[in-house]
Amino acid sequence: MEYRYIGNSGLRVTPICLGTMTFGSTTTKEEAFKIMDKAYDLGINFFDTAELYPVPPNAKDAGITEEIVGQWIKTKPRDSIILATKVAGAASGWFVPPIRHGLTAIDSFHIKRAVEKSLKKLDTDYIDLYQVHWPDTIVPIEESLKAFDELIKEGKVRYIGTSNDSAYGLTKANETSKHKNLARFQSIQNNFSLLNPRFLDELANVCKKENISLLPYSPIAGGVLAGKYNSGLYPDDARFGIYMKNKSPRVQAMAKRFVNDKTIEATKRYVTLANEYGISPVTLAVAYSKHFDFVASTIIGARKHEQLDDSLKALNFKIDKELLENIQKIQNEILYPMG
Repeated sequence: MEYRYIGNSGLRVTPICLGTMTFGSTTTKEEAFKIMDKAYDLGINFFDTAELYPVPPNAKDAGITEEIVGQWIKTKPRDSIILATKVAGAASGWFVPPIRHGLTAIDSFHIKRAVEKSLKKLDTDYIDLYQVHWPDTIVPIEESLKAFDELIKEGKVRYIGTSNDSAYGLTKANETSKHKNLARFQSIQNNFSLLNPRFLDELANVCKKENISLLPYSPIAGGVLAGKYNSGLYPDDARFGIYMKNKSPRVQAMAKRFVNDKTIEATKRYVTLANEYGISPVTLAVAYSKHFDFVASTIIGARKHEQLDDSLKALNFKIDKELLENIQKIQNEILYPMG
């Protein structure tokens, strides 16, 4: 098994990480255990969750995923697992999380409340990587970093990261850490895939220059790159089939971002390209997302344990120069399918 370090940290992780966001909603506890067991038995040591999970988020179920992951971890040696979770982002942004009465912020109070709750639900005394789920545009980043720094000094958290951030946000945080002598973000978890290569525009340069690792999520674009939507239908048991029935305008907008004319056409071409190489489009998509030197580990997900197979085959598949050029040709002809 290949291992990579996250940023400048001591976290040595497999190039594929198992995401858990469906555990407790579309994935039962029993099936979640099968999924985690399968990944672990094949050598995966990195598992990612969040206080807000499962998705779609709601007040009743928030935290169930951490409980399931915590119960499973008790069946394994704790030191054999790199565990990541997240504190919900600020309610002042694009989404008001249905926890802490919709008043979340990335301030000292909320960070410390959140980490104590996550430690309890995960039934562990430390978190390997604690991440901001999305940025806070109101609370100064120095206050946030001071709170995270205290958690590290207390031994409750080993390292910190951010998610869904911009080049400005990551750079601002990194420079603040330097000048204030505070723990820094070792990673950034952003959407990055064949259908959404925007990370390459600016953020990739920040990561390479500052040795901050990308942890790409949604490498198969929520299942779109598997080709399941190319028939023109929304399968009832598929993620965006479910999302399109959700009454939330935000959830519907997300579905339309992932499933539209451009993403369907691009996926059609990627499926053809994968066939030429004798692999599934899922394997191609995951292999692409872990290909780059600024990536430490790409986060895959599954609702059923059988769905892991094609993603995990990417562990042994490398993107060569010719294949990368063919991919870039598709990306140049269909610019930014997800907007």
